[in-house]
Amino acid sequence: MALIKSISGIRGTIGGKPGDTLSPIDVVRFTAAFGTWLGTQSDNKKVVIGRDGRISGEMVQRLVVSTLNALGLDVVDLGLSTTPTVEMAVVFEKAAGGIILTASHNPKEWNALKLLNHKGEFISGEVGAQVLDIAAKEDFVFAGVDQLGSYTTNDTALQQHIDAVVNYPLVDVAAIKKAKFKIVLDAINSTGAIAVPQLLKALGVKDITVLNEEVSGKFAHNPEPLPENLLELCNETKKQDALGIAVDPDVDRLCFVCEDGSLFGEEYTLVAVADYVLRHRKGNTVSNMSSTRALKDVTLKHGGEYTPSAVGEVNVVNKMKAVNAVIGGEGNGGIIVPDLHYGRDALIGIALFLTHLAKEKKSARQLRNTYPDYFMSKNKIELTAGFDLKKIFEHIKKKYKKNPINTEDGLKIEFEHDWVHLRTSNTEPIIRIYAESNFATTASNIAQKLMQDIREAM
Repeated sequence: MALIKSISGIRGTIGGKPGDTLSPIDVVRFTAAFGTWLGTQSDNKKVVIGRDGRISGEMVQRLVVSTLNALGLDVVDLGLSTTPTVEMAVVFEKAAGGIILTASHNPKEWNALKLLNHKGEFISGEVGAQVLDIAAKEDFVFAGVDQLGSYTTNDTALQQHIDAVVNYPLVDVAAIKKAKFKIVLDAINSTGAIAVPQLLKALGVKDITVLNEEVSGKFAHNPEPLPENLLELCNETKKQDALGIAVDPDVDRLCFVCEDGSLFGEEYTLVAVADYVLRHRKGNTVSNMSSTRALKDVTLKHGGEYTPSAVGEVNVVNKMKAVNAVIGGEGNGGIIVPDLHYGRDALIGIALFLTHLAKEKKSARQLRNTYPDYFMSKNKIELTAGFDLKKIFEHIKKKYKKNPINTEDGLKIEFEHDWVHLRTSNTEPIIRIYAESNFATTASNIAQKLMQDIREAM
């Protein structure tokens, strides 16, 4: 059981003792803290909420609504929704902020409160610290009976979101319709089963098969869209000679499966979408520094500049704003299209990918073959009690001082054609080691070498 407090929200497992898990008391405490912070920002009392299909979602939703109303805030409830839809609805509704009830790719026993500002973007680290401080001190005052907030529902937000995607200038509905795509979707028993088919139909796709369609929160497999969790989708796409789509439970991550049942590659979702966008809009790109260098290759090919960011959506968004990026995101299949909204969004990712595929008149496998092949090795090493992280990283920096090193988020060391990224976990006493190369064995060897260096430093 766990309760994890981070700058952008609170996540934890359901059941157990208050303070150790995401108990009802903790839901109320952190909702009250966020609502109190919102009250210090403006006189706007409107807050948008929405949830994914988790088993605990309805229970958590009732607690959040009642707590916000008790603070005198007016709740607009989207019900079953997606993370990007809630983000956009904050702007549609001109709200003071929003709360998304989702633990993203975590298993069914988890849930979370993800916190949004008035722009529909995740709150900053500074604001997150303020919210955590308010919660720790329980520094909130509830409204009197005559000042209680109101509760309304909004069942049009998803359609507004889809309309914005369909009408986005680089989405070509006619081309998608003409391509007559056959699509198999793994909706992982959550709100992707509602949102993605609705989008596909709006894009003119008629042949749609949905796997794990019941929105029950009883995930048919581990909900993170990784290769080992997508065997059913791979088999079905090969059987039907169809394009496969997988999303996570809150529909902000996206990956594709080729018609032959092979994976397009989660890291390459952003690469392909960026390639299409950059053909039509010259500009810069951003991804976090644990993402594939293929995005840099594609960006340079189109005459743009690529900039890495620290890991985390908030950091990617801040860097995108700083360099005026036209497209960005994360290698976990998160697409951020800034002139739609600054948030990872599988729906705009699907629309742009299908447009790209339709215009290229290629199969997904043929399109994937046009991009460079990089292989990533992902590892971790446990830290012993009393470890000196600064000493460990200084040892590594000294050993590789002749190589370009980025210290914005841990250590990223560049080699001629390869890289390795070392960063500590926010939730565990471990160092994560990501290495990438043109060859799988080389990536693995680099990671193993750095793990040996870390052990030496320890």
